[in-house]
Amino acid sequence: MNIILLSGGSGKRLWPLSNDIRSKQFIKIFKKEDGTYESMVQRVYRQIKKVDTDATVTIATGKTQVSAIHNQLGEDVGISVEPCRRDTFPAIALATAYLVDVMHVAPSESVIVCPVDPYVEDDYFEALKELSEQADKCEANLVLMGIEPTYPSEKYGYIIPESTDHVAEVRTFREKPTADVAEQYIAQGALWNGGVFAYKLGYVMDKAHELMDFTDYQDLFDKYDTMKKISFDYAVAEHEPKIQVVRFAGMWKDLGTWNTLTEAMDESIIGKGELNDKCSGVHIINEMDVPVLAMGLHDVVISASPEGILVSDKEQSSYIKPFVDKFEQQIMFAEKSWGSFKVVDVETTSLTIKVTLNPGHSMNYHSHKNRDEVWVVISGEGKTIVDGMEQMVKPGDVITMSAGCRHTVIADTELKLIEVQLGADINVHDKQKFELER
Repeated sequence: MNIILLSGGSGKRLWPLSNDIRSKQFIKIFKKEDGTYESMVQRVYRQIKKVDTDATVTIATGKTQVSAIHNQLGEDVGISVEPCRRDTFPAIALATAYLVDVMHVAPSESVIVCPVDPYVEDDYFEALKELSEQADKCEANLVLMGIEPTYPSEKYGYIIPESTDHVAEVRTFREKPTADVAEQYIAQGALWNGGVFAYKLGYVMDKAHELMDFTDYQDLFDKYDTMKKISFDYAVAEHEPKIQVVRFAGMWKDLGTWNTLTEAMDESIIGKGELNDKCSGVHIINEMDVPVLAMGLHDVVISASPEGILVSDKEQSSYIKPFVDKFEQQIMFAEKSWGSFKVVDVETTSLTIKVTLNPGHSMNYHSHKNRDEVWVVISGEGKTIVDGMEQMVKPGDVITMSAGCRHTVIADTELKLIEVQLGADINVHDKQKFELER
């Protein structure tokens, strides 16, 4: 299978565990058999490879998510990076051009597009294979997955098929309705539109050239910020006469809010937490190294991270976004391709960070114009390079770097250090990267 996973999200609805860099799909909240935790994107990627070990997976995402994807999935996964946000049609066109022009996948091959973060079981991925096979038959230019609705949802658009057959022609689409209208749609045999579909690569390449002015992948990438913002549904699906839908009756959940996410959790507490026997329907998700105690609460979610603390009735947690939009603060935690960092102290002229580098990884060789830095190694072993001078480091070693000097650190084992940034103007944009001559 060729699969494009759409990875977007602003990180607002699952605050404080998510932020503008760490969207919901990267939160490690699902317990595996070995007792460790995995994120939505790790779970979906593992499930794809379980069903088809040879599947070609390409993630279409913004540049702020690239480091987290490499951190969680490794370097082998394909990534189509959007230079800026331009909605789903330009994103899918760019990823399609990436497969054709960069990965040299034949335009005659089929590809499946789906969100990166559904909560599903293995039968969903078998259904994806069926979508691809149906697209290969060339009976339709676009083959959608229609999810059998379990209730009259107001959160999803609807697909109304021509018949109740397993594979049917699409009669029409309907936007997100009220609950009453959704009941009427379902009575007509309507299916949820989960944004999952398959097509021949050449079909979307032709549509992209028809609707956008570009020559190839690199040209589209370079012109991306000039492209019109438009969804795939509006640009393509709703105008396509040869379109089919394949029914899917398995489990499918969109875990977009704390309320729906806690429904999929296998345990009530992740991290340090305690519930007394008067609690019911309470979930604690705690990334802090301090205990959280809940007593006598019902249907409440408590989430704590370096970004903040949420205590909410589960139903009300769906309305979190406008409140989080008011917050302006430093990003306190992020995963990078080389490891992760957590901000532990913020002052007017200093920033203190705990940095963890994965074995065999290193930071970019870089410098800062407006700040000095100090590294204190607290565990692990590795090597620093400061203005070309190499030094082996171990716990207790201190490395100082004045503004303007070039520096990096390379981890032999997992390496943890405290980084203190000192300066009157500390910001993420004060960074210049260099090639490291070895």
